[in-house]
Amino acid sequence: MAMIRLIRDRGWKSSGIARQEWPWLFGAIAFGGILGPLLLMVGLSHTSASTASLFLNLESVLTAALAWLVFKESTDRRIVLGMALIVLGGAVLAWPSGETIASGIGPLALAGACLAWAIDNNLTRKVSASDALFIAGSKGLVAGCVNTVLGLALGASWPALPMLSSALLIGFFGYGLSLVLFVLALRELGTARTGAYFSTAPFVGATIAIAVFGEATSMAFWMAMGLMSVGVWLHLTERHAHEHTHVELFHGHAHRHDEHHLHVHDFEWDGVEPHSHAHKHAKIKHEHAHFPDVHHPHSHS
Repeated sequence: MAMIRLIRDRGWKSSGIARQEWPWLFGAIAFGGILGPLLLMVGLSHTSASTASLFLNLESVLTAALAWLVFKESTDRRIVLGMALIVLGGAVLAWPSGETIASGIGPLALAGACLAWAIDNNLTRKVSASDALFIAGSKGLVAGCVNTVLGLALGASWPALPMLSSALLIGFFGYGLSLVLFVLALRELGTARTGAYFSTAPFVGATIAIAVFGEATSMAFWMAMGLMSVGVWLHLTERHAHEHTHVELFHGHAHRHDEHHLHVHDFEWDGVEPHSHAHKHAKIKHEHAHFPDVHHPHSHS
């Protein structure tokens, strides 16, 4: 991530994170990058893989619950129903096909990991207007170093070079690139909706296994496909529009001069868009279709 940024920016570029937002990022790293993986390893060592897959679907549920109940993100019955269908589809796909045995600590640790990642998702939402590459890179760097040190301290050894190379490649796509796209989705869609779309990952993985590796389909797969398809359709066809008020807001992110960005510049601007700098949003009241993105955190009466 650091090398990509160096090539892209030809040097170092400000993260765009305001001073008061740094605690949100530190909290996200602590919960999602350190505590979550640690609890996951504990859970996997006491639980079968199929049971673990089922429990990991809790992340999207807890993410949405925290977004709605604690962080007061707006929602409606259509989104709740879509979320329920997507999660139900993931549960059907991951449901154990045979008898599984798990000790009490395993499921508890997995549930704790999902809660840690749900907290991480909601805290990352607070800084999602900033540079997504910086957020993903800093989370990966800190979490990777801490977890590597923990692994070595517990007796683990460095893997062989071929395995290490494969792990780094998988990590780049499965964690690095994925996290950058996740942060961008948090910025534009809000936490609950992003978590719902993210929970379709088991279905996507199963589809790839069938299309690429020729694995046989099952009734569970087609049931999951139907449930998730309806859930995603409910989300994609959502139209949330009403009169709302934007309070004064000061932050920085890449933007174009639209109805939400009518500010003037205190520096010489070359007219290129999108461009990024710290800017202030004046109080405005209007009506249009919108998501609970970084510019629409308002509550509903």
